[in-house]
Amino acid sequence: MSPALDERDRIRAAMARILDGTPERSNGALTIVALAVEADVPRNALTQRHLDLKNDFYERVKARGGTPDVEARLRKRVVELKKTIANKNDEITQLRADVQGFLAENTRLTLENQELRDVLSGNKANVTPLRPTPNPDR
Repeated sequence: MSPALDERDRIRAAMARILDGTPERSNGALTIVALAVEADVPRNALTQRHLDLKNDFYERVKARGGTPDVEARLRKRVVELKKTIANKNDEITQLRADVQGFLAENTRLTLENQELRDVLSGNKANVTPLRPTPNPDR
């Protein structure tokens, strides 16, 4: 697939919009991916066909002295959210373990309750416990 005739112009215009902080199509990040989205070109147009424009973009970003405030805030928020997710995953693991314990205790109490009801009602249990009978010879 051959590149569009106006591809370089679109890349230059997208560079200007991103660096001015007025992106129209992308999130405005100072990355080649955002530049490609903003210029409406495939990423390989910047990494293979127009290396000079890619290098120019990176030089201009470097000259600005860092990332914009919006991007820094978003990156910080991503870190916070990853910590929250890790904490929630730990909590879910603990709750799953607790559920197993509660199920076992519920089963035990249900059986004990049934035994007590049988004793109170005078009904004999379906199962007769095996107890050693006294041996008169001993």
